[in-house]
Amino acid sequence: MNGTLNKVMLIGHLGDDVKMHYFDGGGCIGRFPLATNEVFTNKTTGEKVTNTDWHNLVVRNKAAEICEKYLSKGDKIYIEGRIKTRKWQDQDQKDRYTTEVNVDEFTFLTTKKNEAASVNTDSAEPPVVEDNPPESDLPF
Repeated sequence: MNGTLNKVMLIGHLGDDVKMHYFDGGGCIGRFPLATNEVFTNKTTGEKVTNTDWHNLVVRNKAAEICEKYLSKGDKIYIEGRIKTRKWQDQDQKDRYTTEVNVDEFTFLTTKKNEAASVNTDSAEPPVVEDNPPESDLPF
C-alpha cells in the first residue's frame, strides 16, 4: 500500500455531556469523552475483568449542535473519524499534547433524550450525520 490511512471506528458510551465552545465567526465545536470496554475472563482466577479505554471526541459545527441536542452522559454512539494530536501550552508555558478523535460520521445507538421523547411523542430517530465541511465558507 503506497498511501496512508487514519481511520477510527468506535462504539461506546459517553462519559459526560457534550461540552460546546462557540467561536466569533459563528462556528462551534463539541467535545465529549467516550468509553469503550474490553471484557474477558481471567484464566487463572476465572474472574470477569473489564478494561475501559477513554477517547476524547471532537465534533464540529452542525454535527456538534446535533450531538449536544440529543446526547447525554451514558448514551451509546457509533462514530467514525480520524486521530489527531494537538500541541498546546499550559499556564506555565510548558508544551502539552492531547490526542483526540475528530468525528466525521456518527450514528446514535441509544439516547436517553430520544427515549424520553419517544414515550411522549412519535418523534423520529435522530439523524445520521456526515460532517464533511465544504472547501470554503459559503454565505448561505
